[in-house]
Amino acid sequence: MARRGCSLALIFIIMWLLIKAKIDECRRGDVTVTPSRVILLGSTVNISCTLKPRQGCLNASRHNKLILYKFDRRINFHHGHSLSSQVTGLPLGTTLFVCKLACINSDEVQICGAEILVGVAPEQPHNVSCIQNGEQGTVACTWDRGRDTHLYTEYTLQLSGPKNLTWQKQCKDHYCDYLDFGINLTPESPESNFTARVTAVNSLGSSSSFPSTFTFLDIVRPLPPWDIRINFQKASVSRCTVYWRDEGLVMLNRLRYRPSNSRLWNVVNVTKAKGRHDLLDLKPFTEYEFQISSKLHLCKGSWSDWSESLRAQTPEEEPTGMLDVWYMKRHIDYSRQQISLFWKNLSISEARGKILHYEVTLQELTRGKAVTQNITGHTSWSIVIPRTGSWTVAVSAANSKGSSLPTHINITNLCGAGLLAPLQVSANSEGKDGIRVTWQPPRKAPSAVQEYVVEWRELHPTGDTQVPLNWLRSAPYNVSALISENVKPYVCYEIHVYALSGYQGGCSSTLGNSKHEAPLSGPHINAITEEKGSVLISWNSIPVQEQMGCLLQYRIYWKERDSNSQPQFCEIPYRVSQNSHPINSLQPQVTYVLWMTALTAAGESSQGNEREICLQGKANWMAFVAPSICIAIIVVGIFSTHYFRQKVFVLLESLRPQWCSREIPDPANSTCTKKYPIMEEKTQLPLDRLLTDWPTPEDPEPLVISEVLPQATPVFRRPHGSNWLQRGKGTQGHQTSERDMMPSASSPPPSRALPAERRQLVDLYKVLESRGPDSKPENPASPWTVLPAGDLRAQDGYLPSNIDDLPAHEVPLSDSLEELEPQHISLSVFPSSSLHPLTFSCGDKLTLDQLKMGCDSLML
Repeated sequence: MARRGCSLALIFIIMWLLIKAKIDECRRGDVTVTPSRVILLGSTVNISCTLKPRQGCLNASRHNKLILYKFDRRINFHHGHSLSSQVTGLPLGTTLFVCKLACINSDEVQICGAEILVGVAPEQPHNVSCIQNGEQGTVACTWDRGRDTHLYTEYTLQLSGPKNLTWQKQCKDHYCDYLDFGINLTPESPESNFTARVTAVNSLGSSSSFPSTFTFLDIVRPLPPWDIRINFQKASVSRCTVYWRDEGLVMLNRLRYRPSNSRLWNVVNVTKAKGRHDLLDLKPFTEYEFQISSKLHLCKGSWSDWSESLRAQTPEEEPTGMLDVWYMKRHIDYSRQQISLFWKNLSISEARGKILHYEVTLQELTRGKAVTQNITGHTSWSIVIPRTGSWTVAVSAANSKGSSLPTHINITNLCGAGLLAPLQVSANSEGKDGIRVTWQPPRKAPSAVQEYVVEWRELHPTGDTQVPLNWLRSAPYNVSALISENVKPYVCYEIHVYALSGYQGGCSSTLGNSKHEAPLSGPHINAITEEKGSVLISWNSIPVQEQMGCLLQYRIYWKERDSNSQPQFCEIPYRVSQNSHPINSLQPQVTYVLWMTALTAAGESSQGNEREICLQGKANWMAFVAPSICIAIIVVGIFSTHYFRQKVFVLLESLRPQWCSREIPDPANSTCTKKYPIMEEKTQLPLDRLLTDWPTPEDPEPLVISEVLPQATPVFRRPHGSNWLQRGKGTQGHQTSERDMMPSASSPPPSRALPAERRQLVDLYKVLESRGPDSKPENPASPWTVLPAGDLRAQDGYLPSNIDDLPAHEVPLSDSLEELEPQHISLSVFPSSSLHPLTFSCGDKLTLDQLKMGCDSLML
């Protein structure tokens, strides 16, 4: 009980505080508005603010400052106990004015405030209409209230009927435009008139609508039909009946229907249908949507709302039209081939039902009988047949009601006739996901073309399934076709264009894509193999999803490792099956870095992986053979000139080692040679070889050499040729000198003689001796002192050793020697043999004029 008393006391205190706050809201003063706080749009008002006694500032009245605010904006102020202000141009709606007091050294204090409502008088309501939904519904009316008054407005609806019946109802809603009387009009007097009127009233004025007169049939709107159903007699689309239910007073119906995938309706008006109607133009195996509405009178009243939709599928019928069939051939071996048939689905209007299967018949024309018949549920079929004979195929589609007409196609070589091949086939992207294929008619037989077939399929299919084949047919006068079906962006397609003429065909192909970008990655090099001085680069293909269109070519780059030079590269036209390529320009024993890229029409990919290689084989022999041949030709050309040959000989002679160039006394300057006669003219010295030390060039005395091997008797030969004998003895014919024939018991056969070089050296000493200080050019020498005119050497004052025979004609000795002096003969740089003993028999003494001492041996 005490708790209940506390609750009541608390409620009382709260109510008192609220009342006190309301009373104290304007305790300091008042705000008055004239002429009214509700004014018409465009009117002027006077606002006054007055302080109550002893509510101003404490000091004096002159310190009272009254300020008038319009919302939060100051519009006027005054010093004193009152403030008056005239306001115009207020907008529609509510405007708040507040009066405040400002004292010195204190905050503003609110005195009082006022709200001014600006609006308009209500317009005349119009378009008043009333309706009763169904025979059992209630009457409800609507109207247009006009523009908003921005003030509180009251609407009153009044309905008058026969027998002075009146119904009235008010609406106090600010936006009221609908009222339901809640009464039902009966069809007892369907032609009786009723009148409806609407009145609007607010503080600025009032207005009433024109009366609206109607009858029962005018305002009663039937309910939508219900329980709609459809019936196909004998499962035939030609016998279709639609049923529904309606209210009893309905005299007119309208029926609309359309295929489910269409936006256009077919509308049928039916009078006195009694809830049924027959439709005759429906298509087989098509889903339709049906709706029905009703009306009580042919001319009066309004249509009911559309009924709920009914969806139904019509029965199947036998297919119409023919299948679009295409095929591919693949040779298996020399006697067999595989035929793959493809066909497109019939359209819904052509299938006229669910296709259950396809019937394929393969026939060999030569035999004229069916070879193979097959039933398949797929849109493709393959068979292996012989490569001989003429074959034809018939394909038809079947549903529950029958089969379509068969499509016949002859199996021919689609690319066998080169004259029918289309020219300049190209493919370019067009639109969002389309490929425009263009071509030129064949030059040889353009008029023979009956139709073109454009075929396309993915170049690199994904997955293990068979690549779907797509094609379209084009008239013979067309030279382009747009591929827009079954085309994906950034996928490369292999496109063929076939020109067909009876049993012949020609084809051309190209690659195309609807969109392309630079490949996302480059080929991956998996192996580098050295083969006969070149390298074979092998790589893995770029994944299909990273190719981003049709690849045009590959690039193989290479450069020396740690080199800053630009890499070299070669371009390889793209082929589907290619995954290797040889490079022949790499040098052996050099380490190279290789990588690859791929290109589309949009650009080049990033580089693939890098691989290093260093050829281990020998250098290319051509790199050495060619320079060697050139050098040999130049050397031969130089040495074919006598002047250059002499210079080279001089150079080689200067390069001879010093130990092989020791000075030897010149026998021509020896006193012994001048004092004693030439012993050769008196004594024939049989000698072969002599073992002795090198003579010292400073020794002027004749060297006496004991005979070591007296049994060896060398044989000396004179120079061959009859002219020597003729000049020496003045006789013709062959004469034998005893110097030519000196037999020896221990010597070899007479035919064996000293070597030519040593024999010529012996003759050379005789020449030198004969050309002493007292010799004269006019004194002819003996035939043994004549020297040939070639290959003489002058090293350290010593004359050459290899002396050939004189020519057939006679030449003065002095002239011959003068011509021989500047020439250089010997190319010997190092000695060819060591010293060997000489076998000779010349008595107890041997003089220097009988010896020739060289680098390799001592010779007589």
